[in-house]
Amino acid sequence: MRTSGTFDLVIRNVGIVRPSADQVITGDIGVRDGKISAIGLDLPVESTTRVLEGNGRLAFPGLVDAHMHTGIYAPLHEDALSESRAAAQGGVTTSLNYFRSGQYYMNEGGPYAQLFPKVLDASRGRFYVDYAYHLAPLDSAQIAEMGELVDRHGVTSFKIFMFYGGYGLHGASGTQRDFLMIGENENYDIAHFEFVMRGARAAMDRFPDRRDIVSVSLHCETAEIMNAYTRIVQGDTSLSGLKAYSAARPPHSEGLAVCIASYLAHETNCVNINLLHLSSRKAVEAALLMAKTFPHIDFRREVTIGHLILDDDSKAGALAKVNPPIRSREDVEFLWDTLLAGKIDWVCSDHACCRHETKVHDGHDHDIWLAKSGFGGTEYLLPALMTEGRRRGLSLNRIAALTSLNPARRFGLEAKGDLAVGFDADVVLVDPTHTHVITAGDSESQQGYTPFEGLTLEAAVTSTILRGELIFDHGTVIGSPRGRYLHRPYRG
Repeated sequence: MRTSGTFDLVIRNVGIVRPSADQVITGDIGVRDGKISAIGLDLPVESTTRVLEGNGRLAFPGLVDAHMHTGIYAPLHEDALSESRAAAQGGVTTSLNYFRSGQYYMNEGGPYAQLFPKVLDASRGRFYVDYAYHLAPLDSAQIAEMGELVDRHGVTSFKIFMFYGGYGLHGASGTQRDFLMIGENENYDIAHFEFVMRGARAAMDRFPDRRDIVSVSLHCETAEIMNAYTRIVQGDTSLSGLKAYSAARPPHSEGLAVCIASYLAHETNCVNINLLHLSSRKAVEAALLMAKTFPHIDFRREVTIGHLILDDDSKAGALAKVNPPIRSREDVEFLWDTLLAGKIDWVCSDHACCRHETKVHDGHDHDIWLAKSGFGGTEYLLPALMTEGRRRGLSLNRIAALTSLNPARRFGLEAKGDLAVGFDADVVLVDPTHTHVITAGDSESQQGYTPFEGLTLEAAVTSTILRGELIFDHGTVIGSPRGRYLHRPYRG
């Protein structure tokens, strides 16, 4: 018979990295029924089912990767399986995935009342980590569904792709109604963005208990500027590769979109706004200016590990094509300065597995205009942030906040993001001294390449624990998929 002092699992002798603390403490973590039930020194192990020796490794809360795309370039049921393995490999225990109707993804239009149950069916039993979805309302009918999505499915976060109305996913402009699979009377434009925010505001008012977790996330780039600059850049033979793509989607397009989005948030009183994957100095400066201009709006600012590590001189070339683009080294350094100053809320991967045969065309491996946009990287999020962050004085506790607690709180995951009694026993063990070189062949992802190839990492995830069960240990994904769909607010 189990007594009050027994555990299902004890993780012994680890450096416990709590996001709200200012130092790392040594201790043990006791787990019972998938929850952290005790933290302390020398927890009793006599009646414990399993003891995991930490041997002085660091224990972080399981990562909440706030920005992923699962099922964009491959069928959802396939992508969920392979890419959640990559997530577990990187210490991610919660995957938050942006999803929409239209081409790519499920290649289906219409109401979410019909589409989203299909998404959930395709996801069930396929994720190795816990998961949830952000959804993008693309037409007026989907805007009208936002309240029901909050209530019935626990979807509390919604996305706007600001450039979709007049610019292609990969760089070519064209008619977007067919791409988005919306009707002839629908326009995906600034007015639509306003009405999405009004839909979110209505959901906040309808469900006051969920007001703080209903939010709108924006990909901030403007189609008009990008169309004009793409024509200019494609005619300029002095630019090529990543530098050309960045010039075709210039930073001031990103900054202008931030300003437009922020004013719409003010106009609609949509008080919870997430500015996604800020990639440039101009975008960040616009975001900080808007926060001062509209102090009643709760802005959150996101950057990706790709934009923190790579620059437009990267040898990866077209393999590093992503939206918004990889920028100059000067922009990268400004992102770091802003992060170290405490003005970035979370770091994510923006993982979108795009296999090599899909990413680039035969014989055109270096053609930036033909390459597809997006790449994976969830498996490198924590070790890459630790490697570069520690060199710059970023504390381990801040890293835990940036990768776990902050996104968990924003997106209504109350039982995730910290190492504390009552939280889900999501724990990632890290060897902070293990130096290794990234090679795509070591990844669980099905992508087959990585733009991070050859990067030396100075930390390694050794074990990932989801709700008290090992799902990754010393290079091996363990067991069958046991990830759960998280209906938000999620309290465990």
